[in-house]
Amino acid sequence: MSECNHNCQGCSKQDCDSRDMHESPNALSNIKKVIGIVSGKGGVGKSSVTSLLAVGLRRKGYRVGILDADVTGPSIPKMFNLHEMVRGTEQGVYPAETSTGIKVISSNLLIADEKSPVIWRGPMVAGMVKQFWTEVIWENIDFLLIDMPPGTGDVPLTVFQTIALDGILMITSPQDLVGLIVSKAVNMAGMMNIPVLGLIENYSYVKCPHCGENIPMFGESKAESVAEEFKIKLLAKMPVDPEMAGLCDNGEIENVENDSLANVIDMLESLEVAQ
Repeated sequence: MSECNHNCQGCSKQDCDSRDMHESPNALSNIKKVIGIVSGKGGVGKSSVTSLLAVGLRRKGYRVGILDADVTGPSIPKMFNLHEMVRGTEQGVYPAETSTGIKVISSNLLIADEKSPVIWRGPMVAGMVKQFWTEVIWENIDFLLIDMPPGTGDVPLTVFQTIALDGILMITSPQDLVGLIVSKAVNMAGMMNIPVLGLIENYSYVKCPHCGENIPMFGESKAESVAEEFKIKLLAKMPVDPEMAGLCDNGEIENVENDSLANVIDMLESLEVAQ
């Protein structure tokens, strides 16, 4: 199958539907909803948001998986204290499982030395992400969360073309260029017919431990204006949480007590499954 660049001018294919390009998951997989976690730039806490959503959904009784598509900069295994390599059979690869039962696949779980860098060019990285979908056995998953690398390069394009997403969540932070950064990711999603479920602003403020005041340590939030500009919902504004950061560093994110994403989880619960 030739690769679609979503430039319809001069294309000979009639009645094109991007869903035709979606790959089937492993024959033993059973996945109900697939959500992409996206950012236009790095350093906005996208992996932390992905992990918190997984923990929150799991606490409500859902069967959750995380596909770590950030192949060259994986951080999900560390947050969940996962260090053992995953195992495979002739039927496929079984993801690792956290202490509370969240299933995880990541490039760090495929190499003997997790500190070794993955020095690959884009097509190889994109190919591995595709295999995370087609060769990993995602058994009885209610929500598969895909933690994507930042930007609009090979991996996000591969995910959008390969996997039938029910929608994406945009993660951002309060910085001057946020509107431009969000616009690129939103426009890419629009070109690929992927629903944008909403915007989550991370690092919005820090709460003073003495007076309880919310202090915008990275500048005033622009989340409302950005959400209005692109006609997407502002789902949450997350604070800087030093305690949570410490738990993530220690691989104990499943012990975090943080309800800042409660509205997002409620929204995900109400989603209709894409056909």
